[in-house]
Order: sequence, then C-alpha cells, then structure tokens
Amino acid sequence: MQVLAISIGQHIAEEFEQTTWLEWVGALTGVYCVYLAAKQSIWNWPVAIISVVAYTIVFYKNMLYGDAGLQIYFLGTSLYGWYFWIKKKESNEKPVTSLSAKEYMLVIITIIVLSLLLGLFLKKFTPTNVPYIDGLCTAVSFIAQLLMTRKVLQNWALWIIVNICYVPLYIYKNLYVTAILYMILLVLAWIGHVDWRREYKKSIA
Repeated sequence: MQVLAISIGQHIAEEFEQTTWLEWVGALTGVYCVYLAAKQSIWNWPVAIISVVAYTIVFYKNMLYGDAGLQIYFLGTSLYGWYFWIKKKESNEKPVTSLSAKEYMLVIITIIVLSLLLGLFLKKFTPTNVPYIDGLCTAVSFIAQLLMTRKVLQNWALWIIVNICYVPLYIYKNLYVTAILYMILLVLAWIGHVDWRREYKKSIA
C-alpha cells in the first residue's frame, strides 16, 4: 500500500512538472474569478476572460471539445455579465434573485435535453472518449453561467454539481492541476451560495 501511494505521488508530481503554463494561467485566474464572483465583485468578469481564453486552448489540445466550445460561450457571457452587473448596479435593482418553481422545471428540462444532444453530437463528430460526461458537464456549466450573469442564486447549486463531476473527469484526462482547481472551485461555489443566499434573504426581508 505504501509503495502504491508513493508511486501515485510520483506520477502526480511528474504530471505537475509537465503542466503547461497555459493550464497554470487558466487555473489560477479561474480560482480568482470565482472568488470575486462569490463576493459579488464586478472584477470577476475581466479575470474570467483571461481564464477562458487559456482553457479554450488547453481543452482543445486534450480533446475535450465540449469544454473547449463552452469556453467560447463563457467569453461571450463574461462580456455580457460585465455589462449587466454594471447596469444592475447603476439602476439599484435587487442584487440577487431566485428562480420560481416554473423556472426550476425549465432549467432541469433544458439541462437534460442539452446534455443528450451534446453527448450525441460529441460521440458522432469528435474523437472524444467521454462524450456524454463531457456533454453533461458542458450543459450544466452553460446554464449555470447564464444564471450567474443574471445574478440568480441557483447558479451556485449548479456549479457545485458540475464541479463534483469535473474532478474525476480531469483526473482521468491527466489534467491534475485543473482537477485541483475544480476541488477549490467546489469550495468557493459553496461559499458563493452561502453569501448570495444571505444577500437574497436580506433583499426580500
């Protein structure tokens, strides 16, 4: 058992040494932008742009095509989120909103349908060996990011779910720095959920 643990440790250390500078940039800025988002800082958006550009290249090179495409979407939503948060602050609207029961159902159905469609697309048109997991993670991330741009509380619940799914996926793909990043993002997503929930309750009190 001890020999196995040492062997695994050596393997992870070797993977860390081989980690590209782009993955490091994406990981570090990714952690920082989620921390800023949890604190409702508008600066999370420009930092996020740096992270998504780096990860677009990293994921494409590792045949995670769904995730690579998702980064392009994140780029667009980061620009939109930046604009929307500025506009919302200037108009003194409620800082955080919540989904209605009808909107909950719409989100769930959209994620299921989008996951299946993306999984089928990735299986048929790309050489990826994890089409449906990649499709699921991409679909959940897609909706979570959209909810975050609109400052909807439930975005954090979706990020918690998707981060749990991403950790084993990235370990499987030997992206150990990114796997550790998503462990950290999981903790930050929980902190974000707690902080935004507190803010939401204050706004409706």
